Amino acid sequence: MAAPSRAANCEDFAEFQELLRVMRTIDDRIVHELNTTIPTASFVGKIDASQTCKELYQSLMEAHTSRERIIKSCIAQTSSVVKTLREEREKAQDDIALLKQLRKEQTKVFNERCRIHYKPPKSQ
Repeated sequence: MAAPSRAANCEDFAEFQELLRVMRTIDDRIVHELNTTIPTASFVGKIDASQTCKELYQSLMEAHTSRERIIKSCIAQTSSVVKTLREEREKAQDDIALLKQLRKEQTKVFNERCRIHYKPPKSQ
């Protein structure tokens, strides 16, 4: 159960959430994995439980590391974008194009987070 190899799309929050959900599969199914990989008394001589547990542990740690790396990467990307926009806003307080870009970004974030709960009127 290796983590997905596709790159994280930090701009689309819903896609990012889905990627994290998929990457949590090994965590969510750990009991099932243990039940299917650790031998019962009748199979104790046919399966090396130590090696199996070691491999499962390594997979679990790799999944944790991959998730942490993707989350930190998205935080850094998003922070960089926010910092750049903030600096541009401070340089040009009255720049209409920049204000429109900021409003577009705000609306995008709002829609990503609230799309299930509320849909604003199309005229705004």
